[in-house]
Amino acid sequence: MGNRTRTRGDRWGTAVVVGGGHAGLVTARVLADHFREVVVLERDPVDADTGVHPHAPQGYHAHAVLAKGSQVLEALFPGLRAELEEIGAPVFDYGERIDFLLPAGLAPRGPTGVRVQSFTRDALERRLRRRVMALPEVRILSGAHCEGLAPGRPGSVGLVRYRVSGGDGAAEGVTGEVTELAADLVVDASGRAGGLDGRLAGLGVPAPGKRVVKAKITYTSMSFDRPEKNPADFDVAYQMTFAPGIARGGVILAVEHGRWMCSLFGYGDQVPPTDDAGYLDFARGLGNPHLAGQIEQRDRPETVHRYVNTNNQWNLYHQSKRWPERLLAVGDSVCVFNPVYGQGLTVAAMEAELLQGMLAALRAEGGGLDGLSRTFQNRVARLLIAPWTLSSNSDLMWNPDDRPLPARIAHWYNTHLFAVSVRDPEVWARFVGVVNMVAPPTALFHPSVLRKVLVQALSKRRTRPPAHRAP
Repeated sequence: MGNRTRTRGDRWGTAVVVGGGHAGLVTARVLADHFREVVVLERDPVDADTGVHPHAPQGYHAHAVLAKGSQVLEALFPGLRAELEEIGAPVFDYGERIDFLLPAGLAPRGPTGVRVQSFTRDALERRLRRRVMALPEVRILSGAHCEGLAPGRPGSVGLVRYRVSGGDGAAEGVTGEVTELAADLVVDASGRAGGLDGRLAGLGVPAPGKRVVKAKITYTSMSFDRPEKNPADFDVAYQMTFAPGIARGGVILAVEHGRWMCSLFGYGDQVPPTDDAGYLDFARGLGNPHLAGQIEQRDRPETVHRYVNTNNQWNLYHQSKRWPERLLAVGDSVCVFNPVYGQGLTVAAMEAELLQGMLAALRAEGGGLDGLSRTFQNRVARLLIAPWTLSSNSDLMWNPDDRPLPARIAHWYNTHLFAVSVRDPEVWARFVGVVNMVAPPTALFHPSVLRKVLVQALSKRRTRPPAHRAP
């Protein structure tokens, strides 16, 4: 429909989403409200019963949807929380059912007003995919590989070239030959290794710079049954890593179908083993004994998965001087975070929420899509500042040769903030709100908090290593 005269509220024609993982699914859900047709190109063979699939990063590891992300997903997919709860995914107050070991000791156990839900990525993606596939506007092409983009007119993307693999991934009527699909809007949600920079090069658009902060962390995870006898008094047990002295950590979450999902992680050479005995021994070495305590109760061995590609990476597409019209990038295609902070799923949901608002405004005005792309990427960049700062500043402190002043200041402040939090439930509740992205980072610099942190610092009481409780 372009920029020709439109009636207010008219839907646009066709939107194409490259990538059918979490970011692609929530984006397709939004686009279905504004386009007559939404085509999702997913390179893995998927159907309505598919959860984790081969190209889903970290599919077998612990995931968290922060409170903000849960709110956005519930708005886009009403009843999702209840649907997950029906299969055993618990809903709880972050402060009441989490045994959280901070560098300075245990966080207070008490209500914070921040409600969260724990489940596996497998359960989440399966339910999102079913919902999206049921939308009459959406068509998912399974096993479809994006081969490139082509301009509709100079400076604007208008065609998507794709190829469908054979076997289970073949779509009816489509061969292995390259097919061209005209699109009014293209959204790239293909992920970190999805090839967006190559597709830009094919358009003659040089990829802009990127920021990379190496995390040097290894994840090792397993899932196993929760014991029916002596149920735990927590739904999450967590040990936080903190440079430079606490290089080992882990999390165990109660998830659907009466299972635990446990991820152990370590920085540098502190690599959690994948063998059964070594995995348990690593957990026993943590200060929070609840992880080893639950692992010990398994009644059979479980498959262990390892993940090492955890670097923070931000592709600065908002800085591109030649960013094409009608092309958007979302999710890991734009920014990948160290998964230890649990931000990725929530940020992708917030980007979809941002797009929803922008498209609704354009339709209400009777406007066209030209001008959307650059404005959207700029707003995504602003959205990313807070989670990127949290993740990258923490990881920078693991590098003894490169600790920028802002990272050192943040580390100093956090050191004393944690020391205050373990004995002050109000400060802890503020921290919980910020971490869950339902409160702005400035909440941690409120005068009441700042005063307590400065008193803590001036008292010269050094933050001790975590209270390593005996297993």
